[in-house]
Amino acid sequence: MTSTATTPSVGNELRRWRELRSLSQLALATQGAEVSTRHLSFVENGRSRPTPEMIVRLAEVMRVPMGEQNRLLLAGGYAPRYPHRATDDKALAPVMAGLRRLLDAHAPYPALLLDDHWDVVDANEPVDALVTGCDPGLIEPPLNVIRLCLHPRGLAPRIRNLPAWRTHLIHQLEQRIAHTGGDPDLVSLLEDVTAYPSDGTPPARSLVDPVIPMEIEVGDDVLRLFSVTSQIESASDVTLRGLHLETFVPADDTTRQLLSR
Repeated sequence: MTSTATTPSVGNELRRWRELRSLSQLALATQGAEVSTRHLSFVENGRSRPTPEMIVRLAEVMRVPMGEQNRLLLAGGYAPRYPHRATDDKALAPVMAGLRRLLDAHAPYPALLLDDHWDVVDANEPVDALVTGCDPGLIEPPLNVIRLCLHPRGLAPRIRNLPAWRTHLIHQLEQRIAHTGGDPDLVSLLEDVTAYPSDGTPPARSLVDPVIPMEIEVGDDVLRLFSVTSQIESASDVTLRGLHLETFVPADDTTRQLLSR
């Protein structure tokens, strides 16, 4: 006996996203979706087939990521709306070159270009000093920065404020899981990193630092860095929309001097 995998109906998927966003049918219908609650009900229970324009309109109101909007369109029997190219595609070359220049311009401070799973796409030279001494298996492609930071053979033994930094990274991961509707790769990553050994020390609450820095030992020095994340808001490609620059900035004058020498 063989079994055939079935694709979820577009109505079921739209209802799943609505529930993930904690929206009633009335709330969704009145937040710019331009659809009546009766029609929305018919779409969700399969009695009415939505147009591709309606699918995209509902998805945008529910803040569904680009890649997931493509899946909704496929579930409705339509072609995907947004291209999904590889980072080495010639069409993306000018944008990738521009991002590379931003990475280089951030030196002597570390900066990375990450995809939507925190895998490293590119990095500048100062990042090399941070990962020195890590298990070689952790820094082979695809290099995942959350796994690298929290793994006991990665950066974790050198992060002075590991409980606070661990809490910060896991919170970011949980937020992205919620945003993507439960991306299975992100869920798997969360399961992995939360299973790493921990001494159970609660994160210390700083009354001095306005941000949570990463305090990391590099040789005989301790660097205190906070991160700034930026994205291409105008991207119309799934790959580009998922990329983000993670730039690290000195959190004190000592770190600035150490990195500038």
